[in-house]
Amino acid sequence: MKKASTHILAAFGFVALFSTLPGTVYAHGSEHRSQAKISDEEHAFGRQGDPKKATRTIAIDMSDDMRFSPAEITVKQGETIRFVVRNKGKMLHEMVIGTMDELNAHAEMMRKHPGMEHDEPYMSHVSAGKKQTLVWQFSNAGEFYFACLIPGHFEAGMVGKIKVTKG
Repeated sequence: MKKASTHILAAFGFVALFSTLPGTVYAHGSEHRSQAKISDEEHAFGRQGDPKKATRTIAIDMSDDMRFSPAEITVKQGETIRFVVRNKGKMLHEMVIGTMDELNAHAEMMRKHPGMEHDEPYMSHVSAGKKQTLVWQFSNAGEFYFACLIPGHFEAGMVGKIKVTKG
């Protein structure tokens, strides 16, 4: 009887431990993104867009030659873009939108901690042969970038440019 109660307590402890953890943890390579609430967090390069308000869809292809296609896009200030990010390669790639300073800092962090877990609305991690959608509203005019920050990819030139023109 003592052995059975020990197993029950251990199972209860396991369930209790996991019920206190956050609902979902995302890592590089995750194909899923929380669909809960659209974030209102503002960045220099904009904010998460409402898919219902997307004004245009732009397909972005990623490949193992460490390039994006197209590598340059132009959008209007205030425009909400639905990016369909497709990985045509055989390895994991990602598209992360930001300023060049932010991308450089994040790339450095990724080199130091290649397995770090995170999921932001301006990031799309796409496994080989898969695609994912990222919706972004460009609220500020200027020049911004997108890059694959997986160690070695950014350094190999896997970077694109987004020119946001005044509305």
